[in-house]
Amino acid sequence: QMQLVESGGRLVEPGGSLRLSCAASGRIFSNYYMGWFRQAPGKEREFVGYISGSGFSESYAGFVKGRFTISRDNAKLTVYLQMNSLKPEDTAVYYCAATETFFKATAHFQYDYWGQGTQVTVSP
Repeated sequence: QMQLVESGGRLVEPGGSLRLSCAASGRIFSNYYMGWFRQAPGKEREFVGYISGSGFSESYAGFVKGRFTISRDNAKLTVYLQMNSLKPEDTAVYYCAATETFFKATAHFQYDYWGQGTQVTVSP
């Protein structure tokens, strides 16, 4: 089993920045692709981006448009989501997830382990 714990979500004004963290435990962290997803009220969970186990490969959903960056520190067993130029439509619960089974995973069913989520609210 792998445990994932997100942190860093809070209320932020439009145009602001926020960095989310996801701390992992229980497995060999560098073996896992790590993904970020989000879910807004009344909407389905959607893919935000992923980073490979080595950290050398990343991919993002189109709506990110260069505003978000995923990074990881395998020594600290932590993955980060840096979010800049935040918009009200970025308001959602953000989840990190881990998969050892699929490479370049963008669908939620491809991920084996999930955190509990952290709330991000973008509002004046």
